[in-house]
Amino acid sequence: MLKIGSHVSLKGSEMLIGSVKEALSYDANSFMIYTGAPQNTRRKPIEELRIEEAVALMKENDLSLDNVVVHAPYIMNLANHDPEKRDFAVKFFTSEIERTAKIGAKQIVLHPGAHVKQGADIGIANIIEGLDRVIENTKDLDVLIALETMAGKGTECGRNFDELAQIINGVEDNSKLSVCFDTCHTHDAGYDTKTDFDKVIKEFDEKIGKERISVFHINDSKNEKSAGKDRHENVGFGYIGFDALNYIVNHPDFVDIPKILETPYVTKTPDSKERLYPPYKEEIMMFRKQSFDPEILEKIRKKDVIG
Repeated sequence: MLKIGSHVSLKGSEMLIGSVKEALSYDANSFMIYTGAPQNTRRKPIEELRIEEAVALMKENDLSLDNVVVHAPYIMNLANHDPEKRDFAVKFFTSEIERTAKIGAKQIVLHPGAHVKQGADIGIANIIEGLDRVIENTKDLDVLIALETMAGKGTECGRNFDELAQIINGVEDNSKLSVCFDTCHTHDAGYDTKTDFDKVIKEFDEKIGKERISVFHINDSKNEKSAGKDRHENVGFGYIGFDALNYIVNHPDFVDIPKILETPYVTKTPDSKERLYPPYKEEIMMFRKQSFDPEILEKIRKKDVIG
């Protein structure tokens, strides 16, 4: 069965219950959350997340915790050469993994880090050192760290399979490491995700091992291949296109791997920041039907709310 969902919110009085309800409103059987705001360290006590009630609601709707993904916040940078900043990243990431385990999720997605003009080799060495410490801190917890494939903007590490392999191979206990394959990021990094996904996966398998892929981020791209910009687009509106994304979502080698949509909310205009509504229910429906629906996409593009 296809496992597909989207990023959903964790906020307000309902907390994780609200996340589950939002996912169910999209007809999703998977979802991704942050355990708090991705831009800061403020976190509600785990007791306030209403985990038990949320898990009960999931069971009522055949939604498995195995399909729940947590995303680590952006404020941590394990690649930073400043020891104090890297210590902060190690401590905060450790606490995020502990929160992930208490929720019951099995994996947390991590942007590997940015070398901040120190050079990729130094950045990667710092990431390895940081991950070794984090994994030692959390060795008794059943949580995978899914390193995300990055688009290559700025000084990001993990912009290609070689860099990810270097990180994974350098970590002492890499059994706790997996990979989050982002379709927009790999496309923007220069991989031919659009026209030859099987060739891309063949290279990934040779350098890392495709069994390491534990989650997909499914996003179209606003940019041409190799742009290195990381700008997500709605399914069918970008340079990757529906057919290529549908091939990936329904690929027989990854049937049991959760697919998470991070496509943009519909806005009044392409440049507007005013979000009208999420397109996830419609995008999920198209992937389930394996059929591009121009009428649905036209309504989304025209900013008409679909009932």
